[in-house]
Amino acid sequence: MLLTLTSRQAPATDLGHLLSKHPDRCQTFELAYGRAHVFYPEASPERCTAALLLDLDPVGLVRGRRPGPDAGTLAQYVNDRPYIGSSFLSVAIAQVFRTALKGSSKSRPELAQATLPLEATVSAVPSRSGEGFLRGLFEPLGYQVDATRVALDERFDEWGPSPYFELTVRGDKRVSELLSHLYVLLPVLDGQKHYWVGQDEVDKMLAHGAGWLEQHPLRELILRRGLKHKRRLFQAAMERLLADDDAEPEETEDARAEEEAAIERPLRLDDARRGAVQEILHEVGATRVIDLGCGEGRLMAALLKEARYTLVAGMDVSARALEIAAERLHLDDMSERKRARVQLFQGALTYRDERLKGFDAACLIEVIEHLDPPRLEALERVVFGHAAPPAVVVTTPNVEHNVLFEGMPAGRLRHRDHRFEWTRAEFQAWASQVAARHHYEVRFGGIGADHPEHGPPTQVAVFTRGGEA
Repeated sequence: MLLTLTSRQAPATDLGHLLSKHPDRCQTFELAYGRAHVFYPEASPERCTAALLLDLDPVGLVRGRRPGPDAGTLAQYVNDRPYIGSSFLSVAIAQVFRTALKGSSKSRPELAQATLPLEATVSAVPSRSGEGFLRGLFEPLGYQVDATRVALDERFDEWGPSPYFELTVRGDKRVSELLSHLYVLLPVLDGQKHYWVGQDEVDKMLAHGAGWLEQHPLRELILRRGLKHKRRLFQAAMERLLADDDAEPEETEDARAEEEAAIERPLRLDDARRGAVQEILHEVGATRVIDLGCGEGRLMAALLKEARYTLVAGMDVSARALEIAAERLHLDDMSERKRARVQLFQGALTYRDERLKGFDAACLIEVIEHLDPPRLEALERVVFGHAAPPAVVVTTPNVEHNVLFEGMPAGRLRHRDHRFEWTRAEFQAWASQVAARHHYEVRFGGIGADHPEHGPPTQVAVFTRGGEA
């Protein structure tokens, strides 16, 4: 695996002082599982690049370990460990660039505190949630992010899209800042730290995350993955991180939905909605389906149980929700054949995205009410104008039914994040206008017990065109 660090601040060769590695020398460092080489592919006053090449020993990686599921097979030696940015690269950064990571320089101490135009490239990083997850980690830290998917061998096209990206981040940073961000975040992308994670890992993550981790919008995900989902360590880290912060830990998607679920639980609406949507997808003959605003992947999990679906995709704006969805779907444990039927990526419904095209049906299940009404026009353009699948299924709460929910105060919406809840007439007026503008036909229905006066708890619109049912 290869990490390059580039400076364009003249004289750019000052980067050698900051890294304590001379541009005219190639140096090699012995590590527990291989070697690290530092060299400079270019070193001029205008531009200087330092490269850290990590050469891992595949035999050394498994020597002394307990036998795992791959024991006795080539898989324990032939895998992605030597090639991707992971905890191995973080350890190499800490050992090879120790003084730079600490923010010190014997020869140029004042330079170590200077902000420079820096660029870092990692030749391959894993991101099963796609480019959006990479942006979600680095853009809040002030970086410009470029991510290029690394193509797999064409002989393995049936594996589906490659989960690996060449990652480049650019920004005006201190060298110590850039290295600290990489040190903490690279293992988060991989999720497979190669060493035992204990209390000292909490200390290291908080030390290198000081000044930025507590403000990061994905701080909980970073800590959970960095601490290998060990609840005790995560709780200890959050308590320390928020010791001087009045903010509470960000709620998970499950926690945010609990209030709505408590109201609807007697009717088991969540299950009823999924069942109804599955029936609709059968009716329209869809085999390639995308769940827009997929949340934690419950509908995707249900669809994947049916062999008729050749592709089931999910998109959500929340990286945390996608992380939970990947765990719910057991992506890491799927067979190659089943994994080829799944796509999971981050994105927003208000921006055109080529990944949304090519599906037989799109589902918007309890999604539209989470958008501010002025943004519905953008959603309409993206889903019905740009993606334009033959069928679209939309469900949303029927506000008329709310009076029947026991203990629900008058005028209150079912979920604190709902921006609106429509009557049946309001929903049908909106859907009919959308259908007319984009040449769809639309039919309406309900999910749950249909009250003679207040109607069903959930209303549904099915948009079709092109001869679909």
